[in-house]
Parts: sequence; structure tokens; C-alpha cells
Amino acid sequence: MKKFIIILLAVGLIITGFFVFKPKEEKTNLKKVKVAEVTHSIFYAPQYIAHSLGYFEEEGLDVEIILTSGADKVTAAVLSGDVQIGFCGSESTIYVYNGGQEDYLINFAGLTKKDGSFLVARDKTDNFKLEDLKGKHIIGGREGGMPAMTLEYALNINGIKSSETNIDTSIDFASMSGAFIGGTGDYVALFEPTASELEKEGYGYIVASIGELGGDVPYTTYNAKKSYIKQNPDVIEGFTKAIQKGLDYVHNHTSEEIAKNIKDYFPDTSDEDLIKIVQRYKDIDSWYDTTYISEDDFKHIQEIVKNAGQLDENAPYSKLIDNKYAKK
Repeated sequence: MKKFIIILLAVGLIITGFFVFKPKEEKTNLKKVKVAEVTHSIFYAPQYIAHSLGYFEEEGLDVEIILTSGADKVTAAVLSGDVQIGFCGSESTIYVYNGGQEDYLINFAGLTKKDGSFLVARDKTDNFKLEDLKGKHIIGGREGGMPAMTLEYALNINGIKSSETNIDTSIDFASMSGAFIGGTGDYVALFEPTASELEKEGYGYIVASIGELGGDVPYTTYNAKKSYIKQNPDVIEGFTKAIQKGLDYVHNHTSEEIAKNIKDYFPDTSDEDLIKIVQRYKDIDSWYDTTYISEDDFKHIQEIVKNAGQLDENAPYSKLIDNKYAKK
């Protein structure tokens, strides 16, 4: 496995959030919990539904969601104790475990089961196919990150060698759209609403869902330190139940209803675009039905990571997945 280095930054540098969401009303009887989210995206609609509709408060929790761009920074924030819960790709917990961390991170609830990024082309493309990526420069995200690894996996299983494309992993997650707008790359992998914003502004065209290409994996999960889970079972149980309520809501309500309830989290996105993007994520079956993380899905994400040369040895499902409070 390539060496995975976690840099424990000062509090002010770890917590890089431009968005901080707290309950609408302060309630002193609630237990405060900070969550570091890897990016701010409509992809995470069930989480914002849980927050907006008071599902966390119903479980006795005062949840603060802080944007901490990049899975490496999320894990650093959790390991350092600056936040209690991390929300990022489960591959990061594998890196931490295989790196020998004693108080490693355990995934206790799944939210998304597919890659949530979309491939944006600089030039308008009719009838896009993966072969179109041969010889092209693709801004894929950081090395070891899921968008780049999922794309590489999709190419490889469809007979396209990694050497036949240039998946650029030198640009950090938060700078990808800016780099593309500035003229770098023929394609870029972006989450929503950023992908649609670029398309609307005429900088590119959405041509494919990377999630549909890569299959089901525990793509974005909630994790916490082993010690925290052991010492705070009430928090983990209540948090898991609130997320389950959020999942139930998105599966049983229309895109219009979902958009209405997460509008405050995306004030710069029009109602029309918000509804369209929610529907796009519905159409590719982005969200788990329950927070339960299956062993097959966990094996699949490790296949993708191995394919990218980022993993030599599988991490044990029994140690890194805790479904104790999940509804199977």
C-alpha cells in the first residue's frame, strides 16, 4: 500500500468549512456533536433532510455540520478530536487502519452507495462513450480519492488501460472546478451542484455519471474513532437513527419535496436546478435504503482501491464496519 500520511493540522486549518449548520433553535438538553463533511453537495440530501426536519434533535443530538474539504482532512479532524464524526469515503478508514493507527476509524452508517460525481466535458459531446477518454486529460481529484479511482476502475473493466488516458490527481478537491474553468483538462469529475453550475455557465457539458460506471460501494459513510464509539453508544445509535429517517424521507418523497426542505443549505442554487439535481441523484439510485453496509459492497470498494494501486492488503470488514444500530 502506498504510504498514507495524515497531517494533523491546527484546529483553524483542519476545519475549513464555509458552511456550518446548527439546529434552528439552541436546546441545552441536547448532546453536541460535530460532523466533518468531505464536500458540500446535494448528493448528501438525506443528511440535510435529517438536519432540516429535526431528526437529530428527536434523537437528543445538537449536530453541527462543518465543511472539511477532502477525505484526508476529514480523517485528520476525527483523529485529532476536533470533530466527533467524519463523513467521507470509507476508503479513508482503510488507509488509517492499514497504516497501523491503534485508535482507528470505524464506519457505523452508510449514506451513499455510488460515486456522486459527474464527468464534465469541455466540448459538447453527442453519444458519449468511454473510448472518448483515450488520450484525454481528466481532472480526477487527489491520488487515492474515490472519484479518480472509480473512473480508473470503470475504464479498466471496459478494456481501456490506465496508460491510455491521463487522470490528473495533482489538483486538490476544492480547486478542481476552478482549474477546469481556467483551461486545464479536457474533462473534470465534479459533484453537484458544481457540475450543473459549470454547464449552466457554459464552461462544459455533463456527459456521464461516474457512479453508474463504478457500481455499488459504501461511497460516503459516517465514521468515528473506535474509542468514541465504545464510549458514546447513545450518540452513535441516535445519529444512525436520524440518518435512517433521512434516507426514508428521500425514498418516499418527490424531488420537489426534498428540494424544498434542503433549500436553505444551497441558497445559491435555483429551485428549478435544485429539483433537477435531486432527481438526477434519484435516477442513478445514489442512496442506500438503510444505513447497513454490506460485506459485498465493502469488498467492492477495496477492489476499486486495489485497481488504482493504493491497496496491497484488504482491511477486515469485521473491524472497520459496525452495523450494530443499522436497520438491515
